[in-house]
Amino acid sequence: MPQFAISEADIRKMQEKGLEMALFFDQFCQEHHLTYFLCGGCCIGAVRNGEFVPWDDDVDVFMPREDYEKLKELWQDTEEYSIQYTTRDFLTANQFLTICANKTTFIKTYQKELDINHGLVLDVIPLDGCPTGWRRKMQKFWALLYSLFIVGKAPENHGRAVYGAGKLLLGIVRPKSWRYHMWRFCEKKMTRYPIAECDYITELCTGPHYMQNEYPKEIFSEAIRVPFEGHMLPIPCGYDGYLRMAFGDYRQLPPEEKRVCHHEYELLDMENSYLKYRGVYYAAAGKEQKG
Repeated sequence: MPQFAISEADIRKMQEKGLEMALFFDQFCQEHHLTYFLCGGCCIGAVRNGEFVPWDDDVDVFMPREDYEKLKELWQDTEEYSIQYTTRDFLTANQFLTICANKTTFIKTYQKELDINHGLVLDVIPLDGCPTGWRRKMQKFWALLYSLFIVGKAPENHGRAVYGAGKLLLGIVRPKSWRYHMWRFCEKKMTRYPIAECDYITELCTGPHYMQNEYPKEIFSEAIRVPFEGHMLPIPCGYDGYLRMAFGDYRQLPPEEKRVCHHEYELLDMENSYLKYRGVYYAAAGKEQKG
């Protein structure tokens, strides 16, 4: 459970700010002709009743790899929002980029040691072409290594063998500069299959479970706009196929005990910037990171 006690009012404040971020992001993508789709809980909420799932605490979107890389080049930070992703000298403990709301606080427990932007995030998850046969097996192999070295922690929820192997590899590849070269190499290997040349699409940056999914490319061939919190936002044209493959019978509510936020927090504050809490709730050692 989260370290910070979350109320329904807290969740709704996060959803309202998340919606503001989504609308800003949507306008940016339209202006620059970038394709994206609401995914995960937001896609479920949009399809099920046109609004956030009541216990969902952030916005997640898919973006085809080509547009994802363009986003990095085109984005310019504003007073309200900044882009954030891991580089050679800047560790975020995420496998994908995020858009951060600069004037809010959203400190996740797994990131509390890091001196990064701890504002509320909009997660941008890349979609990649999915080959077949032995190339697919190698793609998943490279994706697992990528996730290990870019996050810098052994996975704890996938069995002792996986955890032990991860600890061993990280112990061998200890310097940050080595890990950077490793994850960059793995990233190039796993993303070498353009969507246009494949029949399937996969998500390689959301952990071992979801990277197993191989979606028919037609599911993401077009974005269709549907009502979401009083606005029209895009989801995949084949949303039913995507959601059933990823989540099963998504139209049925999960058991009540599972209707909870899945992130663990140190602190939430939608009224004040995370900078107010530096050295207390995050980066307590006061270590600097270079951007």
